Amino acid sequence: MEPVLVSTLAVALAEMGDKTQLLALVLAVRFRAPLAVCLGILVATLANHAAAAFVGTLAADALTGAWLRWAVGLSFLAMAGWTLIPDKLDDAPSVQDRFGAFLATTIAFFLVEIGDKTQIATVALAARFDSVLMVTIGTTVGMLLANVPVVLGGDALAKRVNFTWLRYAAAALFAALGIAILIGVGL
Repeated sequence: MEPVLVSTLAVALAEMGDKTQLLALVLAVRFRAPLAVCLGILVATLANHAAAAFVGTLAADALTGAWLRWAVGLSFLAMAGWTLIPDKLDDAPSVQDRFGAFLATTIAFFLVEIGDKTQIATVALAARFDSVLMVTIGTTVGMLLANVPVVLGGDALAKRVNFTWLRYAAAALFAALGIAILIGVGL
């Protein structure tokens, strides 16, 4: 259960103000089809994060002992720094009208997540917990917790949430995870 909870919290916080969250807002306003957009986010995240978690478990198998601890710990510290850098919407690919809300969301989210901080976090989390399924479940729930309210609440939510403080909280969580792993505290 721990991999699910830690993965959910890490990704939900890291996703705040991320380009995929901005993309969720744009898609929600553009298509006015919240169910299709939410389902597209779910499918894209499951596919992308399952692949990332698989890569993470392969890395855990290839690296052992202190090497794994240092690789994962330093990855989390790097994530802490990266999380402090706000994303811009113009980093996201454009959405084609001809695909419809579900397919456009699925394709756009999958592509935007490639190399994104939440995908890299998924790799590190899977390497740490050595569980594709539990980490994929956790990171997907985290993505949904961060993006579904944006799709449903859109503009009203964006005006009330302080994304700067959420980025700081996410950075602190990643830093704490990295330090804990480096000093050998079991998570």
